Amino acid sequence: MSTTTEKLQKVLARAGLGSRREMETAIADGRVKVNGRVATLGDRIETRDKVAFDDRPVTLRAAEEVPRRVIMYNKPEGELCTRKDPEGRRTVFDRLPRLKGERWIAIGRLDINTSGLLLFTTDGELANRLMHPSTQIEREYAVRVMGEVKPDQVKAMVEGVMLDDGPARFTDVQEFGGEGINTWFHVVIMEGRNREVRRLWESQGLTVSRLKRVRYGNIFLDKRAKASEWVELTQEEVDDLAEMAGLPSRKVPELTPDEKNRWSRDKHKRRPVQAMRKPKPRR
Repeated sequence: MSTTTEKLQKVLARAGLGSRREMETAIADGRVKVNGRVATLGDRIETRDKVAFDDRPVTLRAAEEVPRRVIMYNKPEGELCTRKDPEGRRTVFDRLPRLKGERWIAIGRLDINTSGLLLFTTDGELANRLMHPSTQIEREYAVRVMGEVKPDQVKAMVEGVMLDDGPARFTDVQEFGGEGINTWFHVVIMEGRNREVRRLWESQGLTVSRLKRVRYGNIFLDKRAKASEWVELTQEEVDDLAEMAGLPSRKVPELTPDEKNRWSRDKHKRRPVQAMRKPKPRR
């Protein structure tokens, strides 16, 4: 085992317990112990240390020893991007295949009224890198806008608009035709701030009537995953994500016979939700 120390939250994220930010919160809340004592933010550990999360032992592994899985999920409208909802509403995690000793970490979020591409991984470090603003990863959305959209409004959103939480802009806007009083656009944005796409359109006095994410970095939402369905990404796709995140590639593990049976049952026990109609993705 390596004797190199690493930040505690980074090691916990790599163990699949959550994102690095979630682990920082758990440490601050006193839920993590190292060698029998309550951990604090800033602690560094070795893989030979004994770590407990909510009083349950955590198996620590070096980065190169941890398998990296990523799945694509086609989120329908009406689902929440949270693990549990106090009101009992359906969440995106209800649909995902079950794991033993690990858990799925969402790479970004979509609000309840937004559908489309969500990525989940067992690698907390990968999730953290792909969500961090410094990584500058493109997110592409299909947007249906009500009313007439004027060129100067599009120009303003590309040049930049000051929102309540700071400046925001689209790096690209392409029109895809209309449906009555509605017009479809594809827009590209480099951040994942709360309702940022909708708020940019609202800054121009326009209303978004449908919103669907169709791309995250180099990963496009495609026919492999219909609405409310998931599919595991290929080795090449996972390697592309790792490269964007500045991480070395790591072999995607083969499913064990038990996992194949369990994942197959998970895939067939759901009732798919009708997908929204959308324009053909921009090439």
